[in-house]
Amino acid sequence: MPHEKLISLAEAVRRYTWDGMQYASGAALPVGSDAIVFGRELLRQNRKDLHAIFHCNTQQLNLLAAAGAVTRAECGFSGLEVFGFANGLRRAVESGRLALEDYSNLAIPLRLLGGALNWPFVPATVAIGSDIQYRSAFAPDDYPAQKKIPMVTDPFTGKEIGAFLPLRPDLAAIHVTLADPLGNAIILGTEWSRFELSRAAKKVVLIADALVDTACMRQFPNLVRIPDIIVEAVVHWPFAAWPQSSPGMYDADEEHMVAMNKALATEEGTAAYIRDYIDGVTDIPAYLDRIGRDKVEHLRRSSTSFLLDPFRQWLLAAEEVAP
Repeated sequence: MPHEKLISLAEAVRRYTWDGMQYASGAALPVGSDAIVFGRELLRQNRKDLHAIFHCNTQQLNLLAAAGAVTRAECGFSGLEVFGFANGLRRAVESGRLALEDYSNLAIPLRLLGGALNWPFVPATVAIGSDIQYRSAFAPDDYPAQKKIPMVTDPFTGKEIGAFLPLRPDLAAIHVTLADPLGNAIILGTEWSRFELSRAAKKVVLIADALVDTACMRQFPNLVRIPDIIVEAVVHWPFAAWPQSSPGMYDADEEHMVAMNKALATEEGTAAYIRDYIDGVTDIPAYLDRIGRDKVEHLRRSSTSFLLDPFRQWLLAAEEVAP
């Protein structure tokens, strides 16, 4: 089996990230699939001053904000749904360490679409006439904000509409369910804006729960939402979205979701969380041990497991996928 784009998690962060970069991650809801393990490695390698772009806040942004790695962020939703507000993100914003620019859940994918299509700006018919337009965390003394969503004139009708700045992040670390070693990917469950993000980002690294033979991609070409031509590298990492869920693979770890958010509410709790769940957890066996092997098996017994059935015959064993 060729390993053209397979690299380790640590190498992906070393090769494709740097301090001060614009970093985006792909997620499906704040409790769904996100490349959270990539954010853990960003902290292990002490990346800082990141400008984060998330369609939805997840435990990754919550963690990066709590640890002080992010100084600017843009997202369309900042909560954690049933698990409450993101304590690490709130603490970073309230302390003044992080400027959080607020957009809507439609505005962010529209801005990513604009980046993907290389538009100079995105016509905005949403988020105008409200404080989403008038308030800017990046220019707090400018009210109403002049540069966040400026008004432009439609040349065909003469109507005044808004203009979004397209998003073109330096790197997108995108969680996918299945990838092959060439960089083709299949996403099970809700996709949200991972399709648009993969086309808008300057570079894309896939974080895959499982690897499959390329024959799988040839069997289901209509399901390949991210093709190899736009992917720089592939990282294989089971439970990459933990403690969040990956449809077809595992459920959310609700107990850890609560405990993690509670820990990130304080500097002391954040330091303890990093010590217990990030420092020294540098390979997959250690990572699964830290989650707990019994819990891993419990989370795998998901009611969505049937979604993986059409693809099981192409799943690659661990010894076949070492980068």
